[in-house]
Amino acid sequence: MRNFFGKSVAVGAIAMLALTACGSGRDDETKPGSNGGSEKGFAANSLIGVALPAKTSENWVLAGDLFTNGLKEAGFTADVQYAGASTTVADQQAQITAMTTKGAKVIVVGATDAAQLSTQIAAAHKAGAKVIAYDRLILNTPDLDYYVAFDNFKVGQLQGQALLDGLKKKKAKGPWTIELFSGSPDDNNAGVFFKGAMDVLQPEIDKKNIVVGSGQTDVKQTAIQGWKAEGAQARMDQLLTSTYGSKELDGVLSPNDTLARAIIQSIKSRNKPVPVVTGQDSEVESVKSIMAGEQYMTINKDTRNLVKETINMVKALQAGNEPQINDTKSYNNGTKVVPTYLLPPVAVTKDNAAEAYANDPKLAPLTK
Repeated sequence: MRNFFGKSVAVGAIAMLALTACGSGRDDETKPGSNGGSEKGFAANSLIGVALPAKTSENWVLAGDLFTNGLKEAGFTADVQYAGASTTVADQQAQITAMTTKGAKVIVVGATDAAQLSTQIAAAHKAGAKVIAYDRLILNTPDLDYYVAFDNFKVGQLQGQALLDGLKKKKAKGPWTIELFSGSPDDNNAGVFFKGAMDVLQPEIDKKNIVVGSGQTDVKQTAIQGWKAEGAQARMDQLLTSTYGSKELDGVLSPNDTLARAIIQSIKSRNKPVPVVTGQDSEVESVKSIMAGEQYMTINKDTRNLVKETINMVKALQAGNEPQINDTKSYNNGTKVVPTYLLPPVAVTKDNAAEAYANDPKLAPLTK
């Protein structure tokens, strides 16, 4: 089972993981529709709420547009809201409450803070709404009905493997010196990405093939609050000053494209060679950077597909049917195992970018 930090563990070890507060394991914990709400569907033009975090990346902006248009095309009334740019979760809590009050039949939530929404989710569920966690798992609530996301542990593994591959291309033999960055600590996915990457990198660190120059290997040391570019640039500036006066930096694990570009900017501002830098989200500027030979890789998680699958869940619920899920074991949010639909992520480097983005009208022209 994968706990809410995203680590795969044997079923027999569940009893040892007291901190994950696993559920009782009853069959009804993983059956869709077992926690309240109507089993008979609802009117085709019903209100569907979508609560998204701040517009910190291109994918969140795109998701809002896709939900607005896709739900409208499906015949629903859409209420799509973004949280403010502050680091607090108050905006999103108020938005979910308002959606519940307005009678939303389904509320889709891309969590601003995964650990601080249980009260609002419980109220929505009590009012008869179904709740779908979008992209980010919502923690510590039995009232979450579904989770739809890319396999984020796999994302981290792909980043770790790409970093390792890039290091070997850069320099045939180690040891290689790297630094580690992770995302915002209030985003559950940040820990999942990091654990996935360390699943690949830690054995190489243990064998001393890879050295973390600063010695900062704990996720708390590497975290960038709010996924803010300026936070990543400031930390990279500090690391360059404290650790890399004359020492060469071979690679950087960056959890997403926004932070990757900030890290690269910091390094270039010191007139140092750009190391192997990972990313995620296939942002336009980062794809350009990859094709120019700077950022080494990104992860393609096509937001169009993720929104499409989420709307398919809403349509199934409207018809009184069970949504399609493909994982009933892996995602424990601390209270229950959440029925999940996972999509596969794709690692993209300059070598496979044309193939990876062949069907993306925005990105395909950048790879020619």
